[in-house]
Amino acid sequence: MPTICIDGYNLALPRGTGIATYGRNLLQGVHAIRLNSAVLYGPNAKSSSDVVVNETSLLDEVKPKLSRTDKAVRKFKTFTMQFGRSAISLGDADHVVWPGQRKPDAGEFWTSPSLFPMANRAFQWRRTMTPVSFAGSSTSQPDLMHWTCPLPVFARGMPNIYTFHDLIPLRLPYVTTDDKQAFLDLCRKVVGKADHICVVSEATRRDVERILQVPADRITNTGQAVNLPTSITERPQQDIEIELENIFNLSWKGYFLHFGAIEPKKNLGRIVQAYLASGVKTPLILVGSPAWMHENETALLKRVLAEEGPGAGLIRQYDYLPGDLLFSLIRGARATLFPSLYEGFGLPVLESMALGTAVLTSNAGSLPEVAGDAAIMVDPYDVQAMTNSIRTLDADADLCRHLSGLGHEQASRFSVRNYQDQLRSLYAKVGIAP
Repeated sequence: MPTICIDGYNLALPRGTGIATYGRNLLQGVHAIRLNSAVLYGPNAKSSSDVVVNETSLLDEVKPKLSRTDKAVRKFKTFTMQFGRSAISLGDADHVVWPGQRKPDAGEFWTSPSLFPMANRAFQWRRTMTPVSFAGSSTSQPDLMHWTCPLPVFARGMPNIYTFHDLIPLRLPYVTTDDKQAFLDLCRKVVGKADHICVVSEATRRDVERILQVPADRITNTGQAVNLPTSITERPQQDIEIELENIFNLSWKGYFLHFGAIEPKKNLGRIVQAYLASGVKTPLILVGSPAWMHENETALLKRVLAEEGPGAGLIRQYDYLPGDLLFSLIRGARATLFPSLYEGFGLPVLESMALGTAVLTSNAGSLPEVAGDAAIMVDPYDVQAMTNSIRTLDADADLCRHLSGLGHEQASRFSVRNYQDQLRSLYAKVGIAP
């Protein structure tokens, strides 16, 4: 069977990201359509001739200390990145005990130490893309490289597909700290190297066509799917109620929930403002750690958490929760509040609907196509509209139940089977078939 290799750039993060979730779902989809899978890591580590040491680097969060000589060598290696790096096979990477669900569901693991940090540095300095070659016999090499986001790297000797999740640094430049010129240069370089472009929504397809001038026949929208295990979806409600009560002192459908990294596009500042203005007494639970440009988003929240006042004790914030606890919180929430300024897809909306939770979201970006008619939709800049919607959700349990039913139906449109069909179509366009 042909082998699809994806990058481990986001998979390597200890707490993962939306793109890490995308990568894991992609690997599951690859298996389901009867293709082999592999992952290419590029850990921030020194090269070693010992396969065990190279494997430990995939999970070692301690960055190596660099001597003055090491820094000089790194500078030279940055210049040579344009000539390429090699990846070596680690087989099934079974020497290290992977924590929890961190080990990707892949048949083979490859590593090229410092590939991604060095490639990023080389692109910043010289705008060069780094070629990577897979060492070993041609029969053991992957047949296609699927990059889960735009990276300044391409694989030699095989088709390269790149997934674009969004072009937010260009569409909403005020919500990111990216160097906008460097981001646009990278997108254009990637488009030039790609054999095909993958997107996850029609909103992103339109942006890629218009801003990056990519012809429609070079883009495939695979969408996304939520592949939740039955241990989550079929867990008895009573078990979740007990867990919510004992761990969080929360009741079933007795709180609102917002989850995601704290950054400007998530709109947390307006969510908190609207919640406080609503005057409801149903608690608001926030799950997510501060990311870039979070200060304005958390200014009001910090004041509420630090002071006594009308909102004191009603809002709780957790930087991080394990996946199983987060899914319990989603299932038990009265509604998920996710009126983001812009999303390339909006996985929290789909996850919430799939788990039977009502959703308040925005009419921006891809969110209308994900939510359909199964959510309350507001202008993400309209605090009063959010305030009114929160009051409505708090007062109308029948509406919440109605949205729950609609959400289940809408989520089924993003089924695992539909996603797998889209993957087959995507890979067939570059000559890869089961």
